[in-house]
Amino acid sequence: MLDSVTWGAFTLTFTVLGGAGAWLAYRRRGLRSGMRWVATTLLVPAAYFTHTLKMLSQIASAVTHWATSFVWNPLVWFGLGLGALSVVLFVVAGRLPARGRKEKAGTKPVPAGRGAPALSGSDAEMDEIEALLKRRGIS
Repeated sequence: MLDSVTWGAFTLTFTVLGGAGAWLAYRRRGLRSGMRWVATTLLVPAAYFTHTLKMLSQIASAVTHWATSFVWNPLVWFGLGLGALSVVLFVVAGRLPARGRKEKAGTKPVPAGRGAPALSGSDAEMDEIEALLKRRGIS
């Protein structure tokens, strides 16, 4: 990995370039654009002082190593195939009818609101609730 002098030079270079870009943006596009450039430029030294820059570098290195080993390793491709097969099986299983829930050819489902009430005497209760709601202006 890189040492702290290299990271410092990297940070200084990008901060100076960002400052120059901020000045140009301010002169050409106004204060709002210049302030955005300054805010973006300050992220580089902030990342350097919090050691986030090194962490991001290590993450990028690890992802690159993983991606290159991913491409050339046949076991990884086998694992990918198994994962894809698993997804396909889940999708197919979700589309199959549930066990014991086959509909008979001559029956039709009961439309909503039609059929026997769920509880005995619930019609009178529902009428009372509806009347109460109508009195209060809620329908």
